[in-house]
Amino acid sequence: MHWAESPSVVFVRDFAYPCPQRRRLRTMTSAGDVANTPAHVYAEYVLAPSLPDSSLPAPVAQPDGDDAPPRPRPALPYRINSHRLRVQAHAKNERARLLSGPLVEVVVGAGDGKRQWSIHRNLLSYHSDYLASELQTDDATKNRTGNKLELSEDDPKGFELFVKWLYQGKLDDVSNVSGAESKYDYAVACHRLFMLCERFDMPHLKNMAIDQYRKGLNEARLVPDADEINEIYRNSPKGSPFRDLMTRIAARQIMDPDSDRDAEGYRHCFAASPDFAVDLVNAIKSGSGGFLFDDPTDGDDCLYHDHEHGPNCYTKGKGKEGNYKFI
Repeated sequence: MHWAESPSVVFVRDFAYPCPQRRRLRTMTSAGDVANTPAHVYAEYVLAPSLPDSSLPAPVAQPDGDDAPPRPRPALPYRINSHRLRVQAHAKNERARLLSGPLVEVVVGAGDGKRQWSIHRNLLSYHSDYLASELQTDDATKNRTGNKLELSEDDPKGFELFVKWLYQGKLDDVSNVSGAESKYDYAVACHRLFMLCERFDMPHLKNMAIDQYRKGLNEARLVPDADEINEIYRNSPKGSPFRDLMTRIAARQIMDPDSDRDAEGYRHCFAASPDFAVDLVNAIKSGSGGFLFDDPTDGDDCLYHDHEHGPNCYTKGKGKEGNYKFI
């Protein structure tokens, strides 16, 4: 029986590098395709940790001296074992599986701005349980064929970033975008991507999207106006990080001593969502660092008097009778 067919043999194959120890880590991490590494560069031989001691070949006594014949090359199961490269090989096989199989026609947006993509169904189902459920092919689902997905309420710009991440595993850094307006537009697209990931239940990509959004605003030195803040806040679910971010941006604009903007500019935000007013006050309290206001019951009495401003106060009464309703 051939040694590879023996049930007691664990087949372990990995690739090694002929570089010195001090450069080995760099080579392993920067290698392009380890599958193309020739066999003659296999490095030292070590025993796989999964092999029992009883399965090891008995050591052969070698004569001493310069005339000793070279040691035989160990069998393939006993060669170098590397967890890092096993993970890389598994990832390579997994990627090949995800990029195979049927394609799904995804239609995003509505009207003239509608766009269409063809994406591997295995890839969509792997990253999102929500999409896996939507793309089921049994008769109980709306999508009986499992080859079409319509997202009419979503923004194609955000979905374009989603597709890029699916196939490339990364988002473009907003720092590489030139121009303040372009940076801001890219940040807006990242917000649309965040909303997609909120529904698809993809927290990792969602965190990447909001990081790029904040970074884009910071580098562009631009922030949403009151109308944009109102739209983002209302379209974000309760407890969303974007709700917290919008109220903190509004609070900073109001508290900025170099700005003439006050809370009046956000009146329609308060009318559209009473929660915005509560969150805004809490954001001001949190951002002020626990600063305590002056005691309103102490200090200048004329501040609360019903009379014209002047150097002296001669009427320290309670104002004209009938002007106030006491409770």
